[in-house]
Amino acid sequence: MNLAENLLRTAEALPDKVAVHLDDVEVTYAQLAEGAARVAGMLQAKGVEPGDIVGIQLPNVPQMPIIYYGALWAGCAIVPMNPLYKAREISYVLEDSDAKALFVWEAMSAEGKEGAAEAGAECIVVEPMGFVAELAKYEPVPLVDRDGDDTAVVLYTSGTTGKPKGAQLSQSNMIMNAEVGCEIMDLKEDDVIFGGLPLFHAFGQTACMNGAIYLGATVTLLPRFEPTKTLEIFERDGVTVMMGVPTMYVALLHAPNKDDFDTSKLRICVSGGAAIPVEVIKGFEDAYGAMILEGYGLSETSPIASFNHFDRERKPGSVGQPIRGVEFKLVDTEWNEVGRGEPGEIAIKGHNVMKGYLNKPEATAEAMQDGWFRTGDIAKVDDDGYYFIVDRSKDMIIRGGYNVYPREIEEVLYEHPAVASVAVLGVPHDVHGEEVAAVIVLKEGAEATAEELQEYAKERVAAYKYPRIIRIVDELPLGPTGKILKREIKIED
Repeated sequence: MNLAENLLRTAEALPDKVAVHLDDVEVTYAQLAEGAARVAGMLQAKGVEPGDIVGIQLPNVPQMPIIYYGALWAGCAIVPMNPLYKAREISYVLEDSDAKALFVWEAMSAEGKEGAAEAGAECIVVEPMGFVAELAKYEPVPLVDRDGDDTAVVLYTSGTTGKPKGAQLSQSNMIMNAEVGCEIMDLKEDDVIFGGLPLFHAFGQTACMNGAIYLGATVTLLPRFEPTKTLEIFERDGVTVMMGVPTMYVALLHAPNKDDFDTSKLRICVSGGAAIPVEVIKGFEDAYGAMILEGYGLSETSPIASFNHFDRERKPGSVGQPIRGVEFKLVDTEWNEVGRGEPGEIAIKGHNVMKGYLNKPEATAEAMQDGWFRTGDIAKVDDDGYYFIVDRSKDMIIRGGYNVYPREIEEVLYEHPAVASVAVLGVPHDVHGEEVAAVIVLKEGAEATAEELQEYAKERVAAYKYPRIIRIVDELPLGPTGKILKREIKIED
């Protein structure tokens, strides 16, 4: 049971069908499968063995699925990483996962090389124009069989404390989530799916890339989301399905030139990553004539866990009902179920739930009980079994659909010699949903400007993480134990 078998099967059935499209570059399923088999040959030649972990740090380019499925083809597990990661972030993930190799896009290779060197992993630079010639040096190899419980993907995520943890998703986790995802979203072989979600992210990986390859659909890629370019792709390629986060739909809704493009083939849009305002749903559907369906999931759930199914009643503002084979329950802090209509923390059980956190048994035990994973998200459920998220028990910030963990940013800022204490929190933002803010107390006698501190963080973390809002204050509110009380912090304009 290997996720790459989906590619092998589709390539045999639809060899000449376009699998991946980026501007004037098209890759057929036969070419995608051959490329994956040669990547597997490359890895074997470099001494990477089945069960080893391989890092991938690429934007949305055709080489991404070729390498992703190539590593799987070789029997390896994958750690996808944001191309914007800095060397310290790359090094941590590679070292924590004991990755043997890292594929990195040439334009971002400086940070990748540094991070890989620190972690002792081989760095393979992927050159846009030379990648095909490089693969030609290696013979394609047979697909390596794996067991359903073998790890396929490790997605790094984190709570409010500690460093990021690697959620281990098994072959069966990923295979089932792609299959059921296609079913609940009513995806079809002749669909053209917009690939604007980053493929290193769980949502883009499963719902977009893996789902399309399971069906034999076409993915048309966009490395960096931009509304006008998106509309051009809709018209040029006849996009029928869009996967996106709320900020994408807001941008498309307010695009001043949206009426200049033919988007009439768009039929289904899927929104996840954060709550999407009901007003945006209504406005977008009026403007584009395509239904938006909301879903819910986490890295630890492969990610799809619930959905507003296309063939059932849709309730805007709800994350829908659990998908086939998945159960939800709402619990209190002692794991006791709460009554109908009462708020409780969502716990999830099913084929989508991770094996556990890599090399972190204590964190796994804290998050899971008898196969149930507790999410940290507070919700209510109505009489029809539709779930409504009402709060997050974790401090995680969701900026433009990306998760930002305050503790990570705080630790970076604490390294600045002028910083005495810091609290990072999310504040509402019209475009991004939430914006990252840092409230800082300087050491006595030290001097630093907000601009200096922002630049310091910007150099050390991915671009979507650094605080756009910085306030320097005399003191932070503290509780009786000295804990910073973030709920009492007010960010003034």
